[in-house]
Amino acid sequence: MEWKKLLSDKRRGEYTRKKSVKATDLRSEFEKDYHRIIASASFRRLQDKTQVFPLDKSDFIRTRLTHSLEVSSIAKSLGQNISEYIIKDKLDDDFTIQMKTDVSDILQCAGLIHDIGNPPFGHFGEEAIREWFKSHLSRLMYKGKAVSEILSPQMQADFYNFEGNAQALRLVSRLHFLVNENGMNLTYSLLNTIIKYPVSSLDKGKEKNNIQCKKMGYFYSEEDLYKRIATSTGAVNCRHPLAYILEAADDIAYLTADIEDAFKKGIISYQNLLVELKKRMKSKYKEDFLIKSLEDQYKTAQEQEVEDQELYAVQNWLVRMQGALINSATKSFVDHYQEIMAGTYKFELLGDGDCAELAKALGSIAYDYAFTSQTILKLGRKAKCLIF
Repeated sequence: MEWKKLLSDKRRGEYTRKKSVKATDLRSEFEKDYHRIIASASFRRLQDKTQVFPLDKSDFIRTRLTHSLEVSSIAKSLGQNISEYIIKDKLDDDFTIQMKTDVSDILQCAGLIHDIGNPPFGHFGEEAIREWFKSHLSRLMYKGKAVSEILSPQMQADFYNFEGNAQALRLVSRLHFLVNENGMNLTYSLLNTIIKYPVSSLDKGKEKNNIQCKKMGYFYSEEDLYKRIATSTGAVNCRHPLAYILEAADDIAYLTADIEDAFKKGIISYQNLLVELKKRMKSKYKEDFLIKSLEDQYKTAQEQEVEDQELYAVQNWLVRMQGALINSATKSFVDHYQEIMAGTYKFELLGDGDCAELAKALGSIAYDYAFTSQTILKLGRKAKCLIF
């Protein structure tokens, strides 16, 4: 893969100006994408969608909108850092300063829409949709025939494995009506970046140890569009390199935010966090560094006589951990640059980096204390009832 093609500014719907009309819009195509997204009703609707805590009344707890804004910011920062290393370390002679700007703009946009296809109530909503089709698709009739008999195996698999990722591509390219049937009509490089899994529902899980086959990335209805996008960018049957960065930004955002939200909800305490980190961190050096860092933040809060010392400690510690994760993801991309550009890298940037243990620990703590807590499970059941 080469950046000149990967950063394709083509769109499915190309509009030509009359020669007599002087162009006054000096923005790049990727900057235009940003403004199309920000001004869209589809983006605004994220404010009412759940991140982790369904039906929460607090204005502190994150929604899909606030999460997406955080991912956008982190993704742009990662893009700037990684681009600078590519130039400084001369990893690619064809990579230019302008490409650094384009990469950052694309990632900023990708962060805004990466969850735009997620249904209400987050992953609970996805599960509810899958369960509904598994239970009801064979009962639906069309012209005297069961719908399940009419649909192809891939069409059925799309329903049974419904994914917010695939729905995102469908929403921005088809369901969101702006001017015509092209949806937001975003650039191919941006669309390719949000396709985290370049496989269909039939190929999902085909290679167990390859991250790009973990889930499906597009529905049958968008398969031709996906092929057109991948052909334009040159990322045929491979993950677009920026998809790795977007995924890392998403992980960094929720790994730290989920802990903060759980703390704010009273589901996990400062002491709980200390105990759980000691339990999960295997590396003595990293354990000492992480524990000491959290304890130092608490001591600072005491010295400054902060009103809520535990909140101060946890929030400031999470900021430091976010910085460490950003550095780790940057290093991982640079270290595996040739594999990523060849389309042979099979892992997540954080899963294979210096902070893999930290990322795993934060994820497991959030899962044990937030996702499987009685509070969340009860709200999740309410969400399913509302969907059904």
